[in-house]
Amino acid sequence: MTLLPVRLPDAASLHAFLAALDPASADADLVPALAAAFPEFDFRLARVDDEYWCDTRSVIQADGTRVGELQPWMTAELAKDGGDVKATWERLKDTGLQITEWRGASAFVFAPTSPTPADYIQIALGREAEWRAGPVVNPDYRPWGEQELLDPSWPRRDPLPDTDRLAGPVYRLLDRAGGAFIHVRSFLDRCGRIEREKREAKRPDMERRVVRETGPHGATRETPFLDLVPDYFEFVPRELRFFRDWEDSSARSQRVFAHWALDARDLHPQGRARGGLHPAAAADAERAPPDDARDVGPSAHRPD
Repeated sequence: MTLLPVRLPDAASLHAFLAALDPASADADLVPALAAAFPEFDFRLARVDDEYWCDTRSVIQADGTRVGELQPWMTAELAKDGGDVKATWERLKDTGLQITEWRGASAFVFAPTSPTPADYIQIALGREAEWRAGPVVNPDYRPWGEQELLDPSWPRRDPLPDTDRLAGPVYRLLDRAGGAFIHVRSFLDRCGRIEREKREAKRPDMERRVVRETGPHGATRETPFLDLVPDYFEFVPRELRFFRDWEDSSARSQRVFAHWALDARDLHPQGRARGGLHPAAAADAERAPPDDARDVGPSAHRPD
């Protein structure tokens, strides 16, 4: 029987905890501060190399003085020129004004709740920082429409030097659809239950369904669908199959979260997780899965 610690972290307390971290030391303080706030858990941190860009963009002067958020500021600048995109571009291209943008990458915090591989909690975080990304307009290319000024594509997409970092890093919950904080065993049980209920609800239709095939001489043959797919009601979601295969392999003595992070942030309307598993390199060490566990389950991705 799985025994959970008395007090599980909740979204409100995690939001407050993350907001209190000092960006200057957030990377070093994250796990020790979590351990102090929730002493029932042994936390581990892993990062995933999946850089993303946030919608928030600002305008700054060359000395770093903030001017405003990009879209409302640029909208006002266009209004000054009566919507004349060329005039706005010519006026701004030599001002030295620059765009900032927030970039992030996923980080996961794990803590076991029992010795079995799927009994652990997982917290999905975004590690985000604000960067000096490029000039407010492209000085070498005149835009043909206002959308190019409001949503510019010329800022650099390659990694930026640390000297261009303006703020952060800060950590926040990636809480789309409630998948930021999960107890993995409970989440997997829910996936399995919803899948079973969904298929059972279709049983009358499936039992009546037939597949019609037409032979070479026009003869038609009907085959009951369930004769062709006899295991339709025994289907197990791929996330569950992965963990079951892990527990049945020689990897069962190791923690899944030492090698993989479960992407449960985007939930299917019926409760299925989308995105599978991502290689999750531990922040303090690189650890490869056991040889016969690298291809465990249908949703495993072998790390480089």
